[in-house]
Amino acid sequence: MAKALRVVHYVNHFFGQKGGEAAAGLPPEVREGPVGPGLALEKALEGRGRVVATVVCGDDHFSENLDQVGQQIMALIKPYAPDLVVAGPAYGSGRYGMACGKVCELAQRELRVPAITGMNEENPGADLFRREALIVSTGETARTMAQDLGRMVRLAEKLVEGQELGEPAQEGYIPHGLRKNRLAEWSASRRAVDMLLAKIGGRSFQTELPLPKFEPVAAPAAIGDVSRARIALITDGGLVPKGNPDRLESRGATKWLGYSISGRDRLTPQEYESVHTGFDTTLVNQDPNRLVPLDAARELEQEGEIGKLHEEILTTTGVWTSLANARKFGREMAEKLKLEHIEGVILTST
Repeated sequence: MAKALRVVHYVNHFFGQKGGEAAAGLPPEVREGPVGPGLALEKALEGRGRVVATVVCGDDHFSENLDQVGQQIMALIKPYAPDLVVAGPAYGSGRYGMACGKVCELAQRELRVPAITGMNEENPGADLFRREALIVSTGETARTMAQDLGRMVRLAEKLVEGQELGEPAQEGYIPHGLRKNRLAEWSASRRAVDMLLAKIGGRSFQTELPLPKFEPVAAPAAIGDVSRARIALITDGGLVPKGNPDRLESRGATKWLGYSISGRDRLTPQEYESVHTGFDTTLVNQDPNRLVPLDAARELEQEGEIGKLHEEILTTTGVWTSLANARKFGREMAEKLKLEHIEGVILTST
């Protein structure tokens, strides 16, 4: 390369040597030179660049407000005039992955600097930021840190030089979910027939249109007697108390929350609002019962149509929430409701 790259590295509280979970609330700070895995990153650069600064931030602090903390981190990075921003790698850590993806997205969009990260394909950050960031595919743990940083450096140098990247399977990065037109030797019909014959013949082939894989969900047994059942209200429409005191993310949720409705017959706009950014919330914020039908559910309870309404609503935000996080939320909610002997759920969405 014509000159040695100036690299800024983003790491979380653990890899920034600030401590374990007790340090997860650490606000962003910048330190000169490499820290922790930054030493391996600088070694992987092999003299073609150096880590001029490391930004460290606690996972909880970042994940609780991605946009605001992301802007703070950009302000810390900008004075170093980097040629490249490297985040992580985050491996299987969901909060860290979300942070790394956000750093890469903002570095490219606002600082106009190439950026790269690495994480496991099951990391929620991979789902959320695969289109915005170049994400090298890694295992679940940091056992292969040196090799992973080496692969990240090789791809990063292509980014800096403006080279076109090869296919994800060849280069080792997570697909962006975008398709590009290119000239092919044979027509689509012939390629399809060739793949079919290869499949029938037991030969290997690679599809041109990989489909997402979803786990089948079996329908539960019907409730025997709804008039005796305990029913809960859940929403992915981002309904929270006014002012969003627990800072539920408006998109890309990393948590779900529960709020008491004990003694309430309806939800009022003076006390509740939706922070969801995936739909026009005007009508919901005029009457929150349009999203979470507490008023109608109380009537059914009073009329004996349902046995008992659970005295807590569960809420999260659906838009941009990764599949991995959605599964996690579902498992956690289900475990909680089973312990409280809830037999049915009314789940409302946008």
